[in-house]
Amino acid sequence: MTKPIPSIQKHMTTSPHTIIGQEQTIDKAKKMMGELGIRHLPVLDGGKIVGLISDRDVHLVESLSGANPLEVKIKGAMSLDPYLTSPDTPLDEVVSEMASHKYGSAIVVQNEKVVGIFTAVDALKTLAGLLHTRLAK
Repeated sequence: MTKPIPSIQKHMTTSPHTIIGQEQTIDKAKKMMGELGIRHLPVLDGGKIVGLISDRDVHLVESLSGANPLEVKIKGAMSLDPYLTSPDTPLDEVVSEMASHKYGSAIVVQNEKVVGIFTAVDALKTLAGLLHTRLAK
């Protein structure tokens, strides 16, 4: 007997941190990610998702000659079209989409509100748990 594939809701990080305003600086996003120990920040404007800023985006800006992270705005570095999914999307669909498009995260949205985030690290933790419980016997 096979078990049904769980939804992303079971494996996502709930109540993820977000940054409000795409006019915030790259430096502010970097500090926030560092203090919280995270690598992805959904960007909200007017309560709606307008993008995603990642540590990779921050590092890219920092590597550009003449770019000042204290002046560069998030809107100039964020991904404008992040991968959004609903909490009841099956886990296999989310990880397949992330793998095929090389997304580092999926923002989980319900009623236009961010309710979770599922990152590549979450995927690895999920895989480790599945391997341990299903194959280690």
